[in-house]
Amino acid sequence: EGMALPQRTVIPQGKICMDWQQGQRPGVGLFNLGNTCYINVILQCLTHTPPLANYLLSYEHRQSCQQQGFCMMCTMEEHIRKVLCSPASAILPAAVLRDLKFIGEEFEYGRQENAYEFLRCTLSAMQRACLSGHHNLDTSSQETTIIYQIFGGFMKSRVTCLSCQAVVDSYKAFLDVSLDIRAASSLTTVLEDCVTPKELDQKECFRCIKCKKKAAASKKVTVHRAPRVLTLCLERADQRTGTKISKFVEYPEYLDLRPYMSDTAGEPLLCSLYAIVVHSGDTCLEGHFFCYTKASNGLWYKMDDEFVDSCDIHTVLGQQAYLLFYAR
Repeated sequence: EGMALPQRTVIPQGKICMDWQQGQRPGVGLFNLGNTCYINVILQCLTHTPPLANYLLSYEHRQSCQQQGFCMMCTMEEHIRKVLCSPASAILPAAVLRDLKFIGEEFEYGRQENAYEFLRCTLSAMQRACLSGHHNLDTSSQETTIIYQIFGGFMKSRVTCLSCQAVVDSYKAFLDVSLDIRAASSLTTVLEDCVTPKELDQKECFRCIKCKKKAAASKKVTVHRAPRVLTLCLERADQRTGTKISKFVEYPEYLDLRPYMSDTAGEPLLCSLYAIVVHSGDTCLEGHFFCYTKASNGLWYKMDDEFVDSCDIHTVLGQQAYLLFYAR
């Protein structure tokens, strides 16, 4: 369908297991050393991502790791093992804090940072670690790592000429999706708006390959291949004013992705919520991050730095969520 096939596969498809391989109690808390809550919430959400935890706890990566020096995959493996197995009530994510600059050059220890940016940089660092030792890979082959097999999906962008109805399709891989919530009251209305065709403005001149000239066109974006783990960012910073969007946007425990796919006629594609990140504070430049995660015992827990407390799904669904994690 116009998508380039990978010439090589970094990790075979069979390595992914979506269900917890062994029962674990909820992970222990993480100490805050001053403005490190943005790190703690992302580490907790990734630790409680079953396919990632299963893979790292299997030693699969460590046995084949060729990374010289810092390796984010090895760092996460060590961290997840400590969080899920430590007899303490809380631990310090020392290795992550020590190597913060290797994860993202923009992060400065002790300064308030954004949890979403830390998530993106962490996944990028893990991706780089997965590609260590693999040389001259084409882009499609680079998207066969364990990180892309868990978090990666493909968007399809279809531009239609409004004069002759000719279409041009393009595809783009993603590890997360950022959503504009300014005019939305629920996640489903945001997603419905995303897949609704929109006419391109004059700045986005479309040259039709059939008409051989610039023409009016519409653009529709759909999920072409759904990820195993869907990560959504509900944009809380108003890009025009810089103020924080502090409103409740309804989100479901179970999300059917099928209506937002390129092929809407197939079976339901159900995803289950397993983690959320919440930001408290009047502005996006200050405040505090905490999260809710679903442990392997099926129960939900609020994780606020070193404090881990059980809660129910109604509490989870009643938050002003910033990040949402859904697993198929």
